[in-house]
Amino acid sequence: MNKRWYDIDPTVSLAVSLMRNANIMSQYKCADYIVKKSKENGIDLSENILTDAFNYVLRRWYDTDQKIAESFEYLKLLPETLQKETALEIIELLQKEDLA
Repeated sequence: MNKRWYDIDPTVSLAVSLMRNANIMSQYKCADYIVKKSKENGIDLSENILTDAFNYVLRRWYDTDQKIAESFEYLKLLPETLQKETALEIIELLQKEDLA
C-alpha cells in the first residue's frame, strides 16, 4: 500500500488529520505557522513551483485551497525532525483553538 507523504510519521499524520477537521480560520492559522516555521528553517518555494503545484488535478482535500496546499508543500520539504516538531506545534495550536 502506498502511504501518503504525511503518513510516514504518526505525529505528522495526526496533525494533518486534525487540521483537516478544523474550521477554516484554524486551518489558515496553522498554514501561516507552517510557512513561517519553514522559512525560518531555510525552506522557500519560488512562485513558479507554487503555480505549477497548484495547476494539477485536485485530488487531495488540501488542494482545494491554495494557501493550505502551499503550506503543505512547505511542510513536506522540511527535514523529518522539523516536520515532527512542527506537527506537535500544530497539534498544540489546534488544541488551544478548540478550547478558545
